[in-house]
Amino acid sequence: MRVRVATGSRDDDSLPVEGYLPTRRGRLYCRTLGGGPPIVVLHGGPDFDHYYLRPELDRLSSSFRLVYYDQRGRGRSGDGVDPREVSIESEVADLEAVRSRFGFESVTILGHSWGGLLAMEYAIRHPNRVTHLILVNTAPASARDASLFREHLRGTRAAADVERMQAVASSARYRAGGLDAEADYYRLRFSVTLTNAEALEQLVRRLRAHFTPAGVLVARAIEQRLYDETWEQEGYDLIPKLRCLGIPSLVLHGEADFVPISLAERVAQALPRGRPVVLEDCGHFAPLEAPELVHEHVTRLFGGN
Repeated sequence: MRVRVATGSRDDDSLPVEGYLPTRRGRLYCRTLGGGPPIVVLHGGPDFDHYYLRPELDRLSSSFRLVYYDQRGRGRSGDGVDPREVSIESEVADLEAVRSRFGFESVTILGHSWGGLLAMEYAIRHPNRVTHLILVNTAPASARDASLFREHLRGTRAAADVERMQAVASSARYRAGGLDAEADYYRLRFSVTLTNAEALEQLVRRLRAHFTPAGVLVARAIEQRLYDETWEQEGYDLIPKLRCLGIPSLVLHGEADFVPISLAERVAQALPRGRPVVLEDCGHFAPLEAPELVHEHVTRLFGGN
């Protein structure tokens, strides 16, 4: 990996190292921090980058070596990417390239939101490369559950907020990838699951911190392609395949998550060694809302196996 030292050297695990990892399809922006068993972090969206998870998730670096990367076509991995070349298969291949290029025989995979779905896809295809599976506020694991999620969302939003979101999404500035319009849209979208106003503003500021309007449009196109391959595919269902995984697994979900707890519980129940944990007073962004509890439960997962 070609790295650029951010604020320290490789010899000091307490300081992050960032740079670009070359792959067959281009390069991926990576950031590493800490020492100990490696955890590869998968951000959500799937049209975001990893930046919204920091600095709170960095707390895990006191016990683990964290490897963040921006998924292809998003954030600082966005240069020169054709959305038509991004698929579930290429996403899994990129994750495998990250593992391989860092020289890890096996890793823990931590996926947040849509990153949870990608984590499951990877673990199903490469079970021998995954020591532990951590799903935080995971996205639904099947087309059926995605439909239930969307139906649930329609019932939780105030009619006025739905109208405001529709108005923003139909505006010229939003259609052009305008960053201010993006902020307006996601402020409304996540207000039902992140009620702390200060935390919501922190999140909104981070979501597009490393995007240009053109980059937003690429990320949206990638998002739709990934939806088309998963949630929009009749019969798409990872649940039966999860039953074959013997990996120690943690399924962390927020009590106030806008993804229903029942959908996360289905994932946990399918995993033979899955442990479900529901965090009180927490929505869809547990690393931001309850970083101490995330650290506690992740550390406990390792202590028990």
